[in-house]
Amino acid sequence: MADLLSRITINPAQCGGRPCIRGMRIRVMDILEMLAGGMSPAQILADYDELEQDDIAAALAYGAKAVSHPVLAAAE
Repeated sequence: MADLLSRITINPAQCGGRPCIRGMRIRVMDILEMLAGGMSPAQILADYDELEQDDIAAALAYGAKAVSHPVLAAAE
């Protein structure tokens, strides 16, 4: 997974500091939204020639890691 996550870059001067793919102006959020909207990885790759299959896997891995923290709820 570390190899995949190395594809994610964060630059405060690019895309408002949001996580991007390999320094490009393609945000992790964009890829996740396309997948959530029903696009297949093959469709995304066809639309973005500069992306690779591992970039999509990296976006998914980053998203999974971002939500992998426990959420504590106050007792009622």
